[in-house]
Amino acid sequence: MTTLFDRYRLGGLDLPNRVVMAPMTRARAAAGGLATPSMAAYYAQRATAGLIVSEGVQPSLVGQSNPGTPGLHTDEQVASWRPVTDAVHVNGGRIFAQLMHGGRVSHPDTTGVQPVGPSAVAAAGEVFTPNGPRPAPVPRALATAEVADHARSYAEAARRAVDAGFDGVELHGANGYLISQFLSSNANLRTDAYGGPIAHRIRFAVEAVAATVDAVGADRTAIRLSPGGTFWGVEETEVPRLYAALLAELARFGLAYVHLEATADEEVLIGLRRAWPGALVVNPVVPMGPRRTDRAAADRWLGLGAELISFGRAFVANPDLVERLRAGLPLASADTATYYQGGDAGYLTYPAYRHTA
Repeated sequence: MTTLFDRYRLGGLDLPNRVVMAPMTRARAAAGGLATPSMAAYYAQRATAGLIVSEGVQPSLVGQSNPGTPGLHTDEQVASWRPVTDAVHVNGGRIFAQLMHGGRVSHPDTTGVQPVGPSAVAAAGEVFTPNGPRPAPVPRALATAEVADHARSYAEAARRAVDAGFDGVELHGANGYLISQFLSSNANLRTDAYGGPIAHRIRFAVEAVAATVDAVGADRTAIRLSPGGTFWGVEETEVPRLYAALLAELARFGLAYVHLEATADEEVLIGLRRAWPGALVVNPVVPMGPRRTDRAAADRWLGLGAELISFGRAFVANPDLVERLRAGLPLASADTATYYQGGDAGYLTYPAYRHTA
């Protein structure tokens, strides 16, 4: 029977266990989207994970969603990431960069430019800005001729990621951001080749993946998806058919993995497991929902056919999460007030478990 602590060969990487650190926004980057020494320490502390997936990294300025997030679209950003990836590798770890284009989930106060999206439809709710929460603005609908450039922005960032020492990249196709917006039936009202029927709505995701595979190779390319998720007001019709069609197209590329969030009924997710011939990472809980992933949820999904299990919030307060899970030790809880506040408190200050006599 497969356990969390079995080794796994993922593309060109030999993982010592099947625990994945999920991508989590922590908003600790320096001005200019630069990675910092504190970020190097943060990821190095968690290098016992089989694989780390970084926080969302914008592939372009217009793709930046939140203030305080890092980028991979300038030479300075690439240079700032090298100490981070070096620190992870020196500590025995492996790390993919999550490439996250926010699309309509952004604000001119953050980027200085109007957000873009598949259609001129605003996201639901307020977005974070340097001046506090603001209503999500109406994005500028991308012209057909522009769409390919934004698909290629993932590939260009992937080249920079590999140059910065990352072992691969995960395209953020989930949670209401740009790829998810194109998959959506209410954020994407297009009537060209990128909107309308399922075959058109999946086109942007497939083109972004194809460009990235061409740039850095299939074994360094992955994608994260949230079937049926309603983040930032996105809706999707015919969810099982939509994602089965998308996975059928993606199966041609031989990707490192697909990363699914548990945003649909288990029956739907099991169907997608059957539809996907490659490695599957499952996050068994809804991001920012009431539950965090625990050993029982992880074991259940290993039994249902996932190769790897991702843990998000559990990694925030438990840098030694793998050992705690292995030994059945209690898990600490994170202070949610420090998730995005900046600084090292609530970032580098969670200790490893201390055994008492």
